[in-house]
Amino acid sequence: MIKLVLRLIRNLLLIRFLFLILISFGIILSSCNKFEGDITVPAYLQIDTVFFVTDNSTQGENSHEIVDLWIYVDDQQMGVFELPAKFPLLYEGKHKVEIRPGIKVNGISSTRAPYPMYKPIVFENFEFYPDSVQKLNNLTFTYYNNVSFPWIENFENGNLTMEETQNSDTSLVITSPINNPEAFLSANSKYSGQINLTKDRSYYNGWSFYAYELPGLESPVLLELDFKTDTYVTVGLLVHYLGGYEAKPLVVLNHSDEWNHIYINLTPTVSQYSNAIDFKILFEANIESDSELANIYLDNIKLIYRDNN
Repeated sequence: MIKLVLRLIRNLLLIRFLFLILISFGIILSSCNKFEGDITVPAYLQIDTVFFVTDNSTQGENSHEIVDLWIYVDDQQMGVFELPAKFPLLYEGKHKVEIRPGIKVNGISSTRAPYPMYKPIVFENFEFYPDSVQKLNNLTFTYYNNVSFPWIENFENGNLTMEETQNSDTSLVITSPINNPEAFLSANSKYSGQINLTKDRSYYNGWSFYAYELPGLESPVLLELDFKTDTYVTVGLLVHYLGGYEAKPLVVLNHSDEWNHIYINLTPTVSQYSNAIDFKILFEANIESDSELANIYLDNIKLIYRDNN
């Protein structure tokens, strides 16, 4: 009796096993039928680094922080790939390829987006070769032609376009001597702005010397700058509207021993105050309670917008 039961169990298990094989085989067949005639071997694109160029006299320094690439084929988004990038695409033959440079909006990794001020690179007839790696070298981005630069401060000519408020007990100065190793140094940059905080002079509060009219609604408005700092620095807008002024803190710059480039999105605030008369850029910093000394370095400050109205 026991042998009979065991035999029945073995038969049932065998039937179940065969049934699963048939189901799996059917799935495989259906999958093969689904992709029959389609491309199944991808072409790979490899992009190790990218470049950015400017007209220094009108657009300022070419510093940037392009961290990823947004890839489109025939106007369809294929994905976002962090640099250096190597990624597969199921295409062969000639197709339109668009590459948009991506940034961390407000310096936050979770808020990445294509940068609306940089012109994408477009290949109208890019030829894909399946089962191969195609390296795209020397990709060079530029600003759009309709980007405006109402304010550029690079600290190179000695005439500062920033000033302290009456509440500030310390000042922004230009680094010295020339080519100070703490400064942002490049072929076009020999000086930076420096704010020195101590226990006796512990608070900086300043803004752009001039106020600026900025477009709202659909026009992106951003502030770019390079910085390194021993203490937290708040960056924001001073909104001038009928009836008064309002300070709007937007982003806090974190501690950094190395120079960082940040893109601060002013668009929502400018759009919120679409009836504002004008705006100034605000900077504010305090020395931290456990510090005796803190240095803030700023450079290549650019207030920019792209008027889409």
